[in-house]
Order: sequence, then C-alpha cells, then structure tokens
Amino acid sequence: MHDHDHLGRREFLGTVGGLSIATLISQGLFAADEHQGDMLYRKLGPTGERVSAIGLGGYHIGIPQEEQESIRLIRSAIDRGINFLDNSWDYMDGKCEVLMGKALRDGYRQKVFLMTKFDGRTKAATAKQIDESLQRLQTDHVDLMQYHEVIRMEDPDRFFNEGPVEALLEAKKAGKLRYVGFTGHKDPYIHNRMLEAAQAHNFHFDTAQMPLNILDAQFRSFARDVVPKLVDQGIAVLGMKPMAAGSIPRNNFATGVECLHYALNLPTSVVITGCNDQHLLDQAFEAARTFKPLTQSELSALLAKTREAALSGKYEGFKTTSRQDGTSRNPQWMG
Repeated sequence: MHDHDHLGRREFLGTVGGLSIATLISQGLFAADEHQGDMLYRKLGPTGERVSAIGLGGYHIGIPQEEQESIRLIRSAIDRGINFLDNSWDYMDGKCEVLMGKALRDGYRQKVFLMTKFDGRTKAATAKQIDESLQRLQTDHVDLMQYHEVIRMEDPDRFFNEGPVEALLEAKKAGKLRYVGFTGHKDPYIHNRMLEAAQAHNFHFDTAQMPLNILDAQFRSFARDVVPKLVDQGIAVLGMKPMAAGSIPRNNFATGVECLHYALNLPTSVVITGCNDQHLLDQAFEAARTFKPLTQSELSALLAKTREAALSGKYEGFKTTSRQDGTSRNPQWMG
C-alpha cells in the first residue's frame, strides 16, 4: 500500500465523506475546476481529456415516449455544455444507443466524449457487442468503452481469463475505442478485486465507474473504500447514481442539487446523472453552475440527516437487491 493511499484514508475518515476535491486540488493531485457558461469542466484523470463534470446518463434518454424528445434532450445538453455521454449496449435492448446515434448526427458527434459499455464475458461476445454499439451509435469509434456490471466475484477473473481484455485491445488497435474502464454498482469489495486483478496482469484501466451518493458515504461505501485507491493509481473516477436511483430526493433526504454537489465534491472526473425530462436537465446545469467545495459542516449536516436511511441499505437497492442486475436476469448478454 502506498503512503499516499494511507494519507487518502486518513483524510477520508477526517472529512467523513471522501477525499474532497478541494484537498486534492490544493495538493496538486487534481487539476482545478474550470467553469465555462453553466458547466464545470474537469480532466478525465491522467488521460488529460477535458470533460464536463456532469455527464448525461444513457438509460434515461430512452424514457421519453417520443423519439424526438430524446434527441432534443441530448442535443440541448450538448448545446449547453455537457460533453460526456454515457450509454450501454444493453440499455432498452439497444434503443438508447440508437437514439443517441441519431442525436449525434449533424456534427454533434465531434462535440462529445462518447462512452458506452459491454456485457461480454468472452472474447467473441465482447468483439460483437463493440461492433453493434458502434453501428447503433453511428460512429467509427467510442472514446471510452467500459466492462459493464462488475457485480460478481468472478467478473474480474472472467475479464482477464476468458477473452474480453484481448477483444478490447484488438478493438483499440483497430481504432474502435480510445480508453478502457469498468463499472459496477454492487460492492466496493468487487471493485477492489478488479483493481487487484488488473495490477496482477499489469493492466491499467483509464476509468472506473461506481455509485457515489450521500447514502453510499455511510453504507458499503465506494467513496471510502474505492475512490482513494483510484486517485492513488491514476484512474479517473466516474460517479453514477448520485441520487441513489432517485430515492434520495423522492424521500426528501436531500434535494437533487445537494446530491449532485455531494458527488461533485468527491474527486470525480464526471458525475453521470439520468435526465429524462427538461426539469432534470435544468437541475443538472443548476448544480454545476452553483457548485463550490462543501465545507466540513455542510458535509457533516448532509451525512447526519441521511445516516439512518443509509444504514438500512434499502434506499440503495442496486447494492442490496438484484433489481438492477441486468446481466443476472439476462445471462445470454454475457455470451
């Protein structure tokens, strides 16, 4: 364990909510935030790519009934300054990638950093899904491709032993993708197994994505147990589920803007949030526009009022139930 990791843990316990962005900027470990218009921009970890600190979630753009409304939301997000787009091969059986592909016509593809995810647990399934995603997204490459739903203990082993890593490296060589990451919503222990497996195989992930929200700070915490390692290893932190799939504002534990501020206060390069209507998109820009590093007392107050809810585990159902484990319900997705 590196000295810096120990430092990270001590600071974490000292701030009750993770390494704060302000601390890391002051230590020179994180580039300063850059405000432009209503959006905030950060570096995507050591890649140096400039990305919007809030990213548009790919699942939620498939929710509006009208295709044109989905396309309008995506383009509006880009026009106003969001340049990081999230998606996945399995979202709504490919519908979400298809919609995003349509929205990225007419010069929009050039304006964004495009990410999608694949479920393949074999070399053949991985290669096939990469090609299908590119086709749907109407592009010759994605900027970031991520191994989706690292939610089982064996998922890291399958990545390195059964061929996905080879398929990714071949696709990268062919110019189909630029960076590689992994995602999961289940347990920090599994993310840490993935990091250990990567080190054992001398493989460096560019990004890792995980739930980062006010409840997570106090329950099976990715912020406490994974984020300091990512900072230490030079892997960009992508936060998702900043509102715990909507359960935090729905139960009046905190407002949507407070949720986004909490996640932006961690050393996240991007906080990915679902915006299936104009109100949620406006809220994302409001959070970016008004973000300032949280004071210790602001953070403590947020954590105090959500502590009881967090410890029950029931409001982070993606950790404690199988409801959001798409690959468990659809093993055929994994190949």
